[in-house]
Amino acid sequence: MERLQKVLAHAGVASRRKSEQLILDGKVRVNGKTIKELGVKVSSTDKIEVEGVQLEKEQKVYYLLYKPRGVISAVSDDKNRKVVTDFFTDIEKRIYPVGRLDYDTSGLLIMTNDGEFANMLTHPKFEIDKTYVARLKGIPERDDLKKLERGIKLEDGMTAPARVKLLSGDKKTGKAIVQITIHEGRNRQVRRMFEAIGYPVQKLSREQFAFLTLHGLNAGESRELSAHEVKLLRVLAETGKRV
Repeated sequence: MERLQKVLAHAGVASRRKSEQLILDGKVRVNGKTIKELGVKVSSTDKIEVEGVQLEKEQKVYYLLYKPRGVISAVSDDKNRKVVTDFFTDIEKRIYPVGRLDYDTSGLLIMTNDGEFANMLTHPKFEIDKTYVARLKGIPERDDLKKLERGIKLEDGMTAPARVKLLSGDKKTGKAIVQITIHEGRNRQVRRMFEAIGYPVQKLSREQFAFLTLHGLNAGESRELSAHEVKLLRVLAETGKRV
């Protein structure tokens, strides 16, 4: 279920704000009933009309993008910086990122026009694993990494337990490569977790989302998810088990 104004915006009827005004003006009907209040949620089976014209259901699309560093996880940017939708100029449908990766973080990002699917993959209660590889300043001790495995207190609360593995450490350069898997998605969470134990992140990449990887892709490249992959992600989010 999605909010009506969001469905209208994603369908290209108008911006989110203008879609809200259409609703308040009584110009939107759902299953024959005029809607004049915000907050109403609709499903994919509901019949929606805007000013007497039925809303056409847009075919859902799903892509995996290898986001490069220096790209905004958004559909537009007021500073005219490169955004993830710039890699999909040949796609007519209005797609957007599922969650986000920081400007300085590269890696796996899912793009879609399916709001229900996007919410399912980003809501904390569904606990979808996300695996990152970080290059750190300094080489953390095992006791430091155990703090992350137990959960660590940040300014916005305790983190859930993470899975952490030291991949390599170079005493000559004083740098380490660490793999970390979390299922939350707070703003700059991985970076803040490592900063909290005293090892700033110098470079960060999301290498895996659930069972999806970047295999076969270079930075800036993408591929369409198969119907089976989309189904697996739905089942994983709903049940926590892969079929």
